Amino acid sequence: MRGAVWVAIAATLAVLLSLVGNIATNTVQLPTGWAVGLWAVVGLMGVTSVGLAVRQHRADSSPPTPTSNQVRDVHGPAFQAGSIGKVEIHPPGTRATAGPTRHRVGNLPPRADGFQARTELGTVAEAADTGATAVLTGRGSHVLSGLGGVGKTQLAAEHARTLWEREEINILVWVEAMTQEAIIAGYARAAAQIAHVTTDDAEQAAREWLDWLAGTDQQWLVVLDDLQDPADLRGLWPQPTPSGRVVVTTRRRDAALRGDGRRILEIGLFTPAEATAFLTHRLAVRPAQAEGAAGLAKALGYLPLALAQAAAYIADQPGLTCSSYESKLVDQRKRLQQLLPDSSGLPDDHSAIVTATWSMSIEAADSLSPAGMARPLLNLAALLDPNGVPDRVFAAPAVLAYLGDEVDADAVAGGLSCLHRLSLITYSPDTPHQAVRVHALLQRVVRESLRADQLAVISRVAADALREAWPEVSRDTSLSAALRSNATILVAVTGDLLWQLGGHSVLHKIGNDLGDTGQVAAAVTYFRHLATTATQQLGPDHPQTLAARHNIGYWRGNTGDLAGAVEELKAVLEDRLRVLGPENPQTLTTRHNIGYWRGKAGDPAGAVKDLEAVLKDRLRVLGPDHPDTLTARSNIARLRGDAGDLAGAVKDLEAVLKDRLRVLGLDHLSTLITRHNVAFWRGKAGDPAGAVKDLEALLKDELRILGPDHPHTLTTRSNIGYWRGDAGDLTGAVKDLEAVLKDRLRVLGPDHPDTLTTRHNLAYWRGDAGDPAGAVKDLEALLKDRLRVLGPDHPSTLITRSSIAYWHKRLDTD
Repeated sequence: MRGAVWVAIAATLAVLLSLVGNIATNTVQLPTGWAVGLWAVVGLMGVTSVGLAVRQHRADSSPPTPTSNQVRDVHGPAFQAGSIGKVEIHPPGTRATAGPTRHRVGNLPPRADGFQARTELGTVAEAADTGATAVLTGRGSHVLSGLGGVGKTQLAAEHARTLWEREEINILVWVEAMTQEAIIAGYARAAAQIAHVTTDDAEQAAREWLDWLAGTDQQWLVVLDDLQDPADLRGLWPQPTPSGRVVVTTRRRDAALRGDGRRILEIGLFTPAEATAFLTHRLAVRPAQAEGAAGLAKALGYLPLALAQAAAYIADQPGLTCSSYESKLVDQRKRLQQLLPDSSGLPDDHSAIVTATWSMSIEAADSLSPAGMARPLLNLAALLDPNGVPDRVFAAPAVLAYLGDEVDADAVAGGLSCLHRLSLITYSPDTPHQAVRVHALLQRVVRESLRADQLAVISRVAADALREAWPEVSRDTSLSAALRSNATILVAVTGDLLWQLGGHSVLHKIGNDLGDTGQVAAAVTYFRHLATTATQQLGPDHPQTLAARHNIGYWRGNTGDLAGAVEELKAVLEDRLRVLGPENPQTLTTRHNIGYWRGKAGDPAGAVKDLEAVLKDRLRVLGPDHPDTLTARSNIARLRGDAGDLAGAVKDLEAVLKDRLRVLGLDHLSTLITRHNVAFWRGKAGDPAGAVKDLEALLKDELRILGPDHPHTLTTRSNIGYWRGDAGDLTGAVKDLEAVLKDRLRVLGPDHPDTLTTRHNLAYWRGDAGDPAGAVKDLEALLKDRLRVLGPDHPSTLITRSSIAYWHKRLDTD
């Protein structure tokens, strides 16, 4: 692969790894019709979610109205704005100065069977009793350095568990440290969950997290596991404090790791006694199998990873002993000595040992019932996140087809259990989002054993499986984060393979999911990198390149940069007209979105004119029942409402609803969106009681179809509170919105635009209910967060400023 292309891909991945986390409400529509020829295989898929806020002001005698938002549909490979009315009001947000009494962030690996306390550490649990253990248990920063497979991660995890179980620490944060971006993302998650930092800027959140650690008197431990490059921690080392501990695991021994009082502890191989004790413990069910344990331990070079695989293999063969396994190992090494390259990070002898033990174990696992299942599953796991693959990825149709015609999810679970049985993976179905873990060294052994044609096929299967496992409507943010992490690793280890055949849709799905989960600025950054890479891989006029550029414009609009969105999309439109022609669905989508953002920027009448022209062409090209045609009609109705024709908006949306019920059905997301918008504009037209009635009926269906935590469901609840207040029930409005805020904080996080909207609206109704001083206090706290999250010029920030001024005036008048 060309060097420049790799640099671009690496840059894209770097953005990805820093951004696994958060939740958003944005509205998107992807055009159908892009999938022709090969593009049918690789076309970008779309996801619908809650959209932009529409904010208006009442007369001078009244405060700014609560927020009303729109939700859009999704169809195809480039986002198209659509609309759903959602009415929201926002409550005050105060940032906590300290986290909960006890808090854990990150996933510790499970304790290994037969875990051995190491002589280098004494007993890890013994805090400051001996000089040996002081390296780990004292305050400050400690680095566990050693070869891959010697058990550094297990030692760090045992140390963390011990301190936690003894209640010697209140805060435990486990960070995967393979890249600087992953470190920043881990810090950002801790900042949000513990320090209540609310920002889409992961680097800013990381800085605030380090500041929080430096200032807290709570006892804390931060573990940075598998640091690949000491430079990745430049500026990111937690400051030494009387209450803090840091443990880093790494294969590196650079001088940079020793600065600022940090201490390095070399973690070597097992001692002969430790290795023999490990085998004896693992084979305790049949003690006779431990015959020759000392000799086998020596033959395996006392390497913990190789010993673990050998012990699992022997334990699974009742007639086998350590001595007979050693004989088999000698024969296997003769055949496989060259399989693992020097770049694995192990000495040559250990490379051959790991390769031989792996080969014997996988052959044994593959022979277990269901036969032939273990090897292809391990091949697949070797391309994904070593820290956890969701179980639904392995049950995806692409994986089942890859494994064979008669294979079902039960057979896959059986194959994973076989791999677990031989200690090739850790299979934990009770943690479904990190169900399968694989040692990174073993992953490399497996990848290096694959031929180029095999790797190409498995890469495509893994990408297809991730795409199939990814819900079109995200209801579980931790699942979204896990899928993004796995997709990022897949792109990293497969190089340009996913760009073959025009690029895989998972490349776009990553960025869209970032935006859909609230990280709209991150989505813009991601698509900028993706557009650069697509240009180098496919050329500037390829549909995938144009789709990435289109999505830059779409997500720029969602950040509040409406003029920038229109400018970006106009440039894309010029190229799509030239390359694809005026009647291509993607071209029509770009025209649609230009009109949409123009309306959001304050020209609803001009936007209606633009969209009516798009509608005319869609009727001719796609037909009256096409989802894109119905979306254009819906947005025209919404923009007419923005222009002041409230009754006309209701009438037009009711007509759209009738057609969507006929074409899509009652339970389709676009139908639910239209029902929401009808209720919204009915309330805006002066019938708040009718809006509450419509939304309460809609809520029942959304709870059934989408679930209680879906952003649309939360928006409906928020709008019920808004219209209840508008109908005069101020106490009921405050009660509804307090409940919504609690759930939005839990589901979406404190920095999500919808959470901020809820805070604003809650402050409004509290003021209207007779507490203007409380409204001012809440809004001033909200303004700080909106300035930090959205910036000073975002419409929502300006609305909050206006609201503060209004309530100050009320206080002066009263």
